[in-house]
Amino acid sequence: MAKEAVFTMKLEPELRDAFMAAAKHEDRPASQIVREFMRDFVNQDREYVAWLQRKVDAARADIAAGRVYSDEEVRAHMDKLIADLENKSREAAE
Repeated sequence: MAKEAVFTMKLEPELRDAFMAAAKHEDRPASQIVREFMRDFVNQDREYVAWLQRKVDAARADIAAGRVYSDEEVRAHMDKLIADLENKSREAAE
């Protein structure tokens, strides 16, 4: 693909330096990585992005409405689910 355009952008020097170091560590030109980022962004599945945004919006609405669980509640619930599945698996094996 012929390079016909130049893209200039402003960013924090720290971000630029970190990006350049990461690109060097990968032994790849920074411009190649930026082009890949751009292609990925342009080609991303818009339907998936819209679905994901709806999920994020719903989660934020739940938080705003107080429909949240503590870490302890989630862990206890998952522990119970796992124990139930392990019991069913043992029963099925017997």
